[in-house]
Amino acid sequence: MISKKTKYALIALGYLAEHSTGEPILISELAKEGNIPKKFLEAILVALRKGGVLKSKIGKGGGYMLALPPASITIGKVVSILEGGFALVECLNDNVKAVCEECGDPACCGIRLVMSDVKQAIDSVLGSTTLADMVERSDNARQKKSKIMDFSI
Repeated sequence: MISKKTKYALIALGYLAEHSTGEPILISELAKEGNIPKKFLEAILVALRKGGVLKSKIGKGGGYMLALPPASITIGKVVSILEGGFALVECLNDNVKAVCEECGDPACCGIRLVMSDVKQAIDSVLGSTTLADMVERSDNARQKKSKIMDFSI
């Protein structure tokens, strides 16, 4: 499961992608529109700026904007910046050199082999899905939902 930090980041990035005019957007606007605690969002945005996803402008007219086009920012990059990777079992986490206590031979561990396949599938989806894709899917779902008529009485 992704953390609240990553979920809030994706909400804020989605807002920035949808409302991109080339001008920075204030943290207060992002926090309000995304229903995100402002102080928590500040730390998230700093991490994303350091990760190369956002640019910031200080002072009057300042705020945050995307550093890259939405079609160039993968969800996997965001997850990597904020989560440091994604693994279902500790022995598959690239950032931790852990060996399962229960497993004597990781190369033959059935659990590890299956979870490795799952990790590869997740990494593939996260690595090929962009912020633009996420925004487009959301817009399409909204349009589809708005065309549904309710005939209940």
